Amino acid sequence: MQNLRISLLQWDLAWEKPEQNLLMAEKLLGKMLHTDVVVLPEMFTTGFTMNAQSVAEEMSGNAVKWIQNQARTHEALITGSLIIKEKNSFYNRAIIAYPDGNIDFYDKRHLFSYAGEDGVFSPGNRLLTIDYKEWKIKVLICYDLRFPVWSRNTDDTDVLIYVANWPKMRAYAWNQLLRARAIENLSYVAAVNRIGIDGKEIPYRGDTQMIDFSGKVMANLKDKVGILSVTLDRSELTAFRKRFPFLNDRDKFSVEI
Repeated sequence: MQNLRISLLQWDLAWEKPEQNLLMAEKLLGKMLHTDVVVLPEMFTTGFTMNAQSVAEEMSGNAVKWIQNQARTHEALITGSLIIKEKNSFYNRAIIAYPDGNIDFYDKRHLFSYAGEDGVFSPGNRLLTIDYKEWKIKVLICYDLRFPVWSRNTDDTDVLIYVANWPKMRAYAWNQLLRARAIENLSYVAAVNRIGIDGKEIPYRGDTQMIDFSGKVMANLKDKVGILSVTLDRSELTAFRKRFPFLNDRDKFSVEI
């Protein structure tokens, strides 16, 4: 099985300005060397706004088409979440766009009631693990990180991806929980956050990072605008799991939704 190169993009999201954020993302992508997977932040077109009625788009909208076009152009899988309207409901939805133009999606399951997200958005009702280039990848969104049962590696996931708008004031929790998810699941963790100050005057310090299956931080963007690209080694993951077969002892359970 081949190695997998992942590129994580971090910038100061423009508040409720989709076109400006798409231009910034495109600018960063233009500086990127060839990669297999690209990860954008949570609500990468708007920032973490509850003003869904004004900024939501449908699956046929401009941002979804943009992410599909970028996946084709860069011949990479690209994911990041945005606000999607479907019938009379809003979703914080991670779009997964493949190089062939096909898409899949994951709707955020754990809505952040502390900020009123549960009063605006509808929760997702399914986990999604995708198979890409012989790697099993699971995409999750921000607050999902605090709920280890939802992230639990029940299907031999190789990479956990978390896209987020995680505030600076809770950065310690972000960093510790990401390492915990990597350690307990024996999987790589790719985590993308934002920087800057949002429209509600909440500051973010970034800490977009890649963590290996032992909990070691492979690279961290800290609070800088840019791209973090890391190649994940399949043989190292396989060897570690063989040496420490902890997943063989994992609990068998099902999650009620």
